[in-house]
Amino acid sequence: MVDIFEEVDEHLRSDRLGALARRYLPWVLGIFAVALIAALALWGFTSYQQRNIDAASRAYATGVDLLSKNDAAGAYISFGAAAGKSAPAYKALALMEQAGVRLQQKRTQEAVALFDQAAQATSDPVISDAARLKSALAVLDTAPYVEVEARLKPLTDPNRPYHALAREALALAKLNAGRSTDALSDFQVLALMADAPQDVRERAQAAMAVIKGGTAGALPAMVKQAIALPPLPPPAAATTQDAPQAQQPAPQGAAQ
Repeated sequence: MVDIFEEVDEHLRSDRLGALARRYLPWVLGIFAVALIAALALWGFTSYQQRNIDAASRAYATGVDLLSKNDAAGAYISFGAAAGKSAPAYKALALMEQAGVRLQQKRTQEAVALFDQAAQATSDPVISDAARLKSALAVLDTAPYVEVEARLKPLTDPNRPYHALAREALALAKLNAGRSTDALSDFQVLALMADAPQDVRERAQAAMAVIKGGTAGALPAMVKQAIALPPLPPPAAATTQDAPQAQQPAPQGAAQ
Protein backbone atom coordinates (compact mmCIF):
# COMPACT_ATOMS: atom_id res chain seq x y z
CA MET A 1 0.00 0.00 0.00
CA VAL A 2 2.82 2.38 0.81
CA ASP A 3 4.24 1.87 -2.66
CA ILE A 4 0.89 2.65 -4.24
CA PHE A 5 0.57 5.92 -2.26
CA GLU A 6 4.10 6.92 -3.15
CA GLU A 7 3.46 6.20 -6.82
CA VAL A 8 0.25 8.23 -6.77
CA ASP A 9 2.02 11.08 -4.98
CA GLU A 10 4.82 11.00 -7.55
CA HIS A 11 2.29 11.17 -10.39
CA LEU A 12 0.57 14.10 -8.73
CA ARG A 13 3.88 15.95 -8.34
CA SER A 14 4.72 15.20 -11.96
CA ASP A 15 1.37 16.51 -13.13
CA ARG A 16 1.79 19.70 -11.05
CA LEU A 17 5.27 20.27 -12.44
CA GLY A 18 4.01 19.69 -15.97
CA ALA A 19 1.19 22.16 -15.42
CA LEU A 20 3.58 24.74 -14.01
CA ALA A 21 5.94 24.20 -16.95
CA ARG A 22 3.13 24.64 -19.48
CA ARG A 23 1.98 27.73 -17.63
CA TYR A 24 5.26 29.55 -17.23
CA LEU A 25 7.43 28.23 -20.07
CA PRO A 26 6.10 30.77 -22.63
CA TRP A 27 7.01 33.59 -20.23
CA VAL A 28 10.51 32.21 -19.69
CA LEU A 29 11.01 31.78 -23.41
CA GLY A 30 9.69 35.30 -24.02
CA ILE A 31 12.06 36.83 -21.50
CA PHE A 32 14.96 34.90 -23.01
CA ALA A 33 13.99 36.09 -26.50
CA VAL A 34 13.81 39.73 -25.36
CA ALA A 35 17.21 39.45 -23.67
CA LEU A 36 18.69 37.89 -26.79
CA ILE A 37 17.24 40.60 -29.03
CA ALA A 38 18.54 43.32 -26.68
CA ALA A 39 22.02 41.77 -26.66
CA LEU A 40 22.06 41.52 -30.45
CA ALA A 41 20.83 45.11 -30.78
CA LEU A 42 23.56 46.36 -28.44
CA TRP A 43 26.18 44.40 -30.33
CA GLY A 44 24.92 45.78 -33.64
CA PHE A 45 24.88 49.36 -32.37
CA THR A 46 28.36 49.03 -30.87
CA SER A 47 29.69 47.57 -34.12
CA TYR A 48 28.06 50.36 -36.14
CA GLN A 49 29.48 52.98 -33.79
CA GLN A 50 32.95 51.50 -33.95
CA ARG A 51 32.86 51.45 -37.75
CA ASN A 52 31.96 55.15 -37.72
CA ILE A 53 34.76 55.91 -35.28
CA ASP A 54 37.29 53.99 -37.38
CA ALA A 55 36.19 55.79 -40.55
CA ALA A 56 36.34 59.18 -38.80
CA SER A 57 39.79 58.33 -37.44
CA ARG A 58 41.14 57.53 -40.91
CA ALA A 59 39.62 60.65 -42.48
CA TYR A 60 40.88 62.85 -39.64
CA ALA A 61 44.42 61.44 -39.86
CA THR A 62 44.39 62.01 -43.62
CA GLY A 63 43.36 65.61 -43.08
CA VAL A 64 46.17 66.21 -40.58
CA ASP A 65 48.64 64.67 -43.03
CA LEU A 66 47.40 66.86 -45.89
CA LEU A 67 47.64 69.96 -43.71
CA SER A 68 51.27 69.13 -42.97
CA LYS A 69 51.81 69.06 -46.74
CA ASN A 70 50.12 72.48 -47.15
CA ASP A 71 47.21 70.96 -49.05
CA ALA A 72 44.49 73.02 -47.37
CA ALA A 73 41.80 72.14 -49.91
CA GLY A 74 42.39 68.41 -49.60
CA ALA A 75 42.60 68.64 -45.82
CA TYR A 76 39.30 70.52 -45.68
CA ILE A 77 37.59 67.73 -47.62
CA SER A 78 39.08 65.01 -45.42
CA PHE A 79 38.06 66.82 -42.25
CA GLY A 80 34.58 67.15 -43.71
CA ALA A 81 34.46 63.39 -44.16
CA ALA A 82 35.51 62.91 -40.52
CA ALA A 83 32.88 65.40 -39.35
CA GLY A 84 30.21 63.49 -41.25
CA LYS A 85 30.59 60.37 -39.12
CA SER A 86 28.74 59.62 -35.90
CA ALA A 87 31.80 60.14 -33.69
CA PRO A 88 31.27 63.30 -31.58
CA ALA A 89 34.88 63.95 -30.56
CA TYR A 90 36.20 63.49 -34.09
CA LYS A 91 33.35 65.57 -35.49
CA ALA A 92 34.08 68.49 -33.18
CA LEU A 93 37.83 68.43 -33.78
CA ALA A 94 37.40 68.02 -37.54
CA LEU A 95 35.03 71.00 -37.66
CA MET A 96 37.58 73.04 -35.73
CA GLU A 97 40.26 72.06 -38.23
CA GLN A 98 37.98 73.13 -41.07
CA ALA A 99 37.45 76.43 -39.29
CA GLY A 100 41.22 76.85 -39.00
CA VAL A 101 41.53 76.39 -42.76
CA ARG A 102 38.85 79.00 -43.38
CA LEU A 103 40.58 81.46 -41.03
CA GLN A 104 43.79 81.08 -42.98
CA GLN A 105 41.80 81.81 -46.12
CA LYS A 106 40.37 84.99 -44.49
CA ARG A 107 36.84 83.54 -44.66
CA THR A 108 36.01 84.52 -41.11
CA GLN A 109 32.23 84.13 -41.20
CA GLU A 110 32.52 80.54 -42.42
CA ALA A 111 35.16 79.83 -39.78
CA VAL A 112 32.95 81.21 -37.00
CA ALA A 113 30.02 79.07 -38.18
CA LEU A 114 32.25 75.97 -38.15
CA PHE A 115 33.57 76.76 -34.68
CA ASP A 116 30.01 77.16 -33.45
CA GLN A 117 29.04 73.80 -34.97
CA ALA A 118 32.06 72.19 -33.30
CA ALA A 119 30.99 73.54 -29.92
CA GLN A 120 27.63 71.82 -30.32
CA ALA A 121 29.05 68.54 -31.61
CA THR A 122 30.44 67.20 -28.33
CA SER A 123 29.65 67.37 -24.63
CA ASP A 124 33.35 67.37 -23.68
CA PRO A 125 33.93 70.90 -22.28
CA VAL A 126 37.66 70.78 -23.06
CA ILE A 127 36.81 70.54 -26.76
CA SER A 128 33.52 72.46 -26.90
CA ASP A 129 34.82 75.43 -24.90
CA ALA A 130 37.94 75.53 -27.05
CA ALA A 131 35.68 75.91 -30.08
CA ARG A 132 33.66 78.64 -28.37
CA LEU A 133 36.79 80.56 -27.42
CA LYS A 134 38.23 80.26 -30.93
CA SER A 135 34.94 81.50 -32.34
CA ALA A 136 34.98 84.54 -30.07
CA LEU A 137 38.61 85.33 -30.94
CA ALA A 138 37.76 85.16 -34.64
CA VAL A 139 35.28 88.04 -34.29
CA LEU A 140 37.07 89.92 -31.51
CA ASP A 141 38.17 92.78 -33.77
CA THR A 142 35.06 93.06 -35.91
CA ALA A 143 31.91 92.18 -33.98
CA PRO A 144 30.12 94.61 -31.62
CA TYR A 145 31.17 94.36 -28.00
CA VAL A 146 27.79 92.97 -26.91
CA GLU A 147 28.19 90.01 -29.28
CA VAL A 148 31.75 89.30 -28.16
CA GLU A 149 30.73 89.59 -24.51
CA ALA A 150 27.84 87.16 -25.05
CA ARG A 151 30.30 84.62 -26.43
CA LEU A 152 33.00 85.08 -23.80
CA LYS A 153 31.15 85.80 -20.56
CA PRO A 154 29.96 82.21 -19.94
CA LEU A 155 33.50 80.93 -20.54
CA THR A 156 34.90 83.10 -17.72
CA ASP A 157 33.17 80.98 -15.08
CA PRO A 158 35.93 79.56 -12.82
CA ASN A 159 34.66 76.05 -13.47
CA ARG A 160 35.18 76.33 -17.23
CA PRO A 161 38.48 74.94 -18.60
CA TYR A 162 39.68 78.15 -20.32
CA HIS A 163 38.27 80.75 -17.93
CA ALA A 164 41.53 82.71 -17.66
CA LEU A 165 41.97 82.92 -21.44
CA ALA A 166 38.33 83.91 -21.82
CA ARG A 167 38.74 86.69 -19.25
CA GLU A 168 41.85 87.89 -21.08
CA ALA A 169 39.96 87.95 -24.38
CA LEU A 170 37.08 89.80 -22.74
CA ALA A 171 39.51 92.43 -21.44
CA LEU A 172 40.77 92.89 -24.99
CA ALA A 173 37.21 93.30 -26.22
CA LYS A 174 36.70 96.03 -23.63
CA LEU A 175 39.84 97.78 -24.90
CA ASN A 176 38.47 97.59 -28.44
CA ALA A 177 35.24 99.13 -27.18
CA GLY A 178 37.11 102.03 -25.52
CA ARG A 179 36.52 100.75 -22.00
CA SER A 180 40.12 101.03 -20.82
CA THR A 181 39.26 101.30 -17.12
CA ASP A 182 37.22 98.08 -17.18
CA ALA A 183 39.95 96.34 -19.18
CA LEU A 184 42.59 97.46 -16.67
CA SER A 185 40.51 96.02 -13.85
CA ASP A 186 40.26 92.66 -15.66
CA PHE A 187 44.00 92.56 -16.27
CA GLN A 188 44.64 93.31 -12.59
CA VAL A 189 42.52 90.31 -11.65
CA LEU A 190 44.33 88.13 -14.18
CA ALA A 191 47.74 89.18 -12.90
CA LEU A 192 46.80 87.90 -9.46
CA MET A 193 44.81 84.83 -10.50
CA ALA A 194 46.53 81.82 -8.98
CA ASP A 195 45.15 79.29 -11.44
CA ALA A 196 45.86 81.37 -14.54
CA PRO A 197 48.72 80.14 -16.77
CA GLN A 198 52.02 81.91 -16.19
CA ASP A 199 52.07 83.45 -19.66
CA VAL A 200 48.55 84.88 -19.11
CA ARG A 201 49.65 86.54 -15.86
CA GLU A 202 52.74 87.95 -17.56
CA ARG A 203 50.69 89.34 -20.44
CA ALA A 204 48.25 90.86 -17.96
CA GLN A 205 51.08 92.68 -16.16
CA ALA A 206 52.44 93.95 -19.47
CA ALA A 207 48.96 95.06 -20.55
CA MET A 208 48.49 96.98 -17.31
CA ALA A 209 51.72 98.86 -17.91
CA VAL A 210 50.74 99.68 -21.50
CA ILE A 211 47.25 100.89 -20.51
CA LYS A 212 48.62 103.04 -17.72
CA GLY A 213 51.17 104.45 -20.17
CA GLY A 214 48.37 105.51 -22.52
CA THR A 215 49.59 103.43 -25.49
CA ALA A 216 47.01 100.66 -25.51
CA GLY A 217 45.92 101.14 -29.11
CA ALA A 218 47.86 98.21 -30.58
CA LEU A 219 47.53 95.99 -27.51
CA PRO A 220 44.45 93.93 -28.54
CA ALA A 221 46.01 92.75 -31.79
CA MET A 222 49.31 91.85 -30.13
CA VAL A 223 47.78 89.98 -27.22
CA LYS A 224 45.23 88.24 -29.44
CA GLN A 225 48.08 86.76 -31.45
CA ALA A 226 49.78 85.61 -28.23
CA ILE A 227 46.72 83.81 -26.88
CA ALA A 228 47.16 80.09 -27.47
CA LEU A 229 45.04 77.25 -26.22
CA PRO A 230 46.86 74.32 -24.65
CA PRO A 231 46.99 71.31 -26.98
CA LEU A 232 43.62 69.65 -27.09
CA PRO A 233 43.41 65.96 -26.15
CA PRO A 234 43.44 63.64 -29.14
CA PRO A 235 40.14 61.87 -29.81
CA ALA A 236 41.38 58.77 -27.97
CA ALA A 237 41.32 60.77 -24.73
CA ALA A 238 37.59 61.33 -25.05
CA THR A 239 34.91 58.91 -23.92
CA THR A 240 34.99 55.42 -25.37
CA GLN A 241 31.90 55.97 -27.46
CA ASP A 242 33.43 59.08 -28.97
CA ALA A 243 36.85 57.80 -29.97
CA PRO A 244 38.95 54.71 -30.66
CA GLN A 245 41.91 53.55 -28.67
CA ALA A 246 44.49 54.50 -31.30
CA GLN A 247 46.14 57.85 -30.58
CA GLN A 248 45.90 60.51 -33.27
CA PRO A 249 47.98 63.68 -33.74
CA ALA A 250 46.75 66.70 -31.83
CA PRO A 251 44.61 69.02 -33.97
CA GLN A 252 46.51 71.89 -35.53
CA GLY A 253 43.84 74.42 -36.41
CA ALA A 254 41.99 73.82 -33.16
CA ALA A 255 44.93 74.32 -30.83
CA GLN A 256 46.53 77.38 -32.36
